[in-house]
Amino acid sequence: MNDRPDNTSSFAALRNPLYRKLWFVLLLSGTCVAAHDTAAAWLMNTLGSSTLFLSLMSTVASLPLFLFTLPAGALADMVDRRKLLCFVNLWLAGAAGLLAFLASFHLINPYVLLSCVFLIGVGFAFHAPAWSAIVPDVVTDQELPSAATLGGLQLNVSGIIGPALGGVLLYFFGANWVFALNALCFVVVIIALLVEWKGERVETEFRLENFVGSLCTAIRHVRYAAAIQVVIARNVLFAFFISVIPALMPVIGLTELHLRPCSLGLLFTSMGAGSVFGTVFVLPRSRERSSSNAITILANLLVAFVYLLMAFVRQAPIFMIVAALAGVGWSLGASELWLASQRAIPGWAP
Repeated sequence: MNDRPDNTSSFAALRNPLYRKLWFVLLLSGTCVAAHDTAAAWLMNTLGSSTLFLSLMSTVASLPLFLFTLPAGALADMVDRRKLLCFVNLWLAGAAGLLAFLASFHLINPYVLLSCVFLIGVGFAFHAPAWSAIVPDVVTDQELPSAATLGGLQLNVSGIIGPALGGVLLYFFGANWVFALNALCFVVVIIALLVEWKGERVETEFRLENFVGSLCTAIRHVRYAAAIQVVIARNVLFAFFISVIPALMPVIGLTELHLRPCSLGLLFTSMGAGSVFGTVFVLPRSRERSSSNAITILANLLVAFVYLLMAFVRQAPIFMIVAALAGVGWSLGASELWLASQRAIPGWAP
């Protein structure tokens, strides 16, 4: 690929036609996923579940990332990534469709809902490494920082539109229609992958290992690569602390603030809006003035401040501002950690 001018811009990677098409398709899917999450949280609350079950929604959704990310990364290095992404999105469509079917016939209870959320989390656990692995092949090295920023921006824009859309659909149609829409969006992703991307892979002079061998190679490399160990440690710590926020937000919103469907959607939208503000305005200026380490420290301090505010704020409008601050901290930390990960991992690794 030829270098393009102004590749320092946060939007430089969108000049890449293939990346732009895939990015917009994932934006659509992410919007439906965010609406789905809002509907799932509301449905769990309407089932009369305790605050424990509400908080478990986030835990169960994230658990597959902990359990399956490493084998998923090894698998992404072995197979055709386009076929893998198509299969994963088919799995996601099936899980969302199953939830829509069960909700339509009132066959949902807290345990069934948590099981379906877990199945969707499994799909995303296998989706994330495959998508991360193809990004460096789709964009140039100069466009990679932009792609890192745009990856976070896609999630954040989806986080603004999706929850608000989910709240409106919940009010007028019900949770089952939100789940059905999410299933349809996963089908759209499959069509785009088949039509727009040929799934070309970079050929290597080495024969691909089997699954176990590839997994062991990755573990050995991490064991002796200090740079990757530091990146992993930072990601684990940041993920642990930031993941508590989306688990607590709906609990406080539904049980303490007694939010309605549209207001619950606006709470998640506030977090997404803060993330977009951080990505578009705060992050570029921070990169001009500070190092990556300084930005990561700033993000963690902001997250700590958000925890303090969450403990005391019980007014809905102010609590939504707190959610926006959480989004700013997430966007700063996640973008820098993703970029550090891409630069630390060798080209042969998943």
